[in-house]
Amino acid sequence: MSPPRWVIHLPTTLTSLDDATALAVALRDSLGHLTVIDFGETTLSEEDHQSRRTRVWCDTPLDGPYRCHRPDDHPGTCALDRS
Repeated sequence: MSPPRWVIHLPTTLTSLDDATALAVALRDSLGHLTVIDFGETTLSEEDHQSRRTRVWCDTPLDGPYRCHRPDDHPGTCALDRS
């Protein structure tokens, strides 16, 4: 049995989903080299509705160790680019 993984809940003062998503993207861009952070599993929620979460990225497995970097529910095929 593997040890439990831990989740860091990081409240912000942001008031829009777009701004919270932009912060998640900036964190992934600046800290993406850290293998201890699973950015593909990033979700966002309103402070008072934490059980309703919005996925940020698709995270579908691609060839090898890679996962899709496109937004969740993106049109077209999965890719490593963020467009």
